[in-house]
Amino acid sequence: MTDSARPSRSGLESKLTFYKRLTVGLAILCVLLGLAVIAPLANGGEAVAHPEPSASATSSASEIASREEDDYAAVGDIDAPVALVQWTDMRCPYCAAVHRETIPAIIDEYVDKGLVRLEVRDVSFFGEQSENAAVAARAAGTQGKFFEYLDVVYEAAPENDHPDLPREKLISFAEAAGVPDLAQFTADLDDPALREAAQQSTTDAQRLGVNAVPFFVAGDTALSGAQPLSVFRDFLDQALEKAE
Repeated sequence: MTDSARPSRSGLESKLTFYKRLTVGLAILCVLLGLAVIAPLANGGEAVAHPEPSASATSSASEIASREEDDYAAVGDIDAPVALVQWTDMRCPYCAAVHRETIPAIIDEYVDKGLVRLEVRDVSFFGEQSENAAVAARAAGTQGKFFEYLDVVYEAAPENDHPDLPREKLISFAEAAGVPDLAQFTADLDDPALREAAQQSTTDAQRLGVNAVPFFVAGDTALSGAQPLSVFRDFLDQALEKAE
C-alpha cells in the first residue's frame, strides 16, 4: 500500500473510537435483551466475523415486535414465524443501501412467503432533519404510503453521505411516493403527535442500546450494518430454525 493509500492517523483514531462506541452500544443491547450480535458493523457496513448466536438468550424479537394489524410501518403476515425488527434513519447512507439492495430480496424470499414479518422503527440519529424525515414518513404512513415513501427517500440518497432533507424536499418525496392528499401530508408535518411519536421511537431505541443503524433483531439474535444478502439469509434462516 502506498503512503497516499494509507488512512491518516486521525482517520484511524476516529474509526477506532466509532467501533468502541458501537461495541458498547451492542453490548448494552445484548445485556438488556439477551441477544447475541451475529455481525457487528465495521468498515462502513462491510461484513466481519459472524459468531454463533447465544444458546442462553432469554429474550427475542417477539418481545420487541408489535405485530399490530394496523401497523403501517410493517409488512408481512402478522402470524409469521419470525418477526424482523429494523431500526433505520432516513439520513443514514447505509440504511439507504440496505433498503435499496437487500430489503427487496428479504421481502421476496421471506416476507411474501409468510416466513417473516418486517417491522420498521424510525430513529433520528443525524439531527433535526432526520426527525423531520421520520415525521414525514409517518405522515405518509397514515395515508398508506409508508414503504413507498421510504423507497423514494432512499432511492434519492447519496452513496456515501447524509442527504439534505429540507421541508420542500420531504413534500416532493410525498408527491413522488403517490401520497394521495398532499395538503394533509403537509399539515401533518406539523402534527405534534407524529413528532412526539418519532421522538419516542428514538428514545426507545437508545434505551435498548441501539446506537448505530441499520440495526436488526430477529429471533434471539441481533445484526448490525448493511451486511451482504448472504449474511441476512443466514441470520433469518437461523431464526426460522429456532422458531420451528
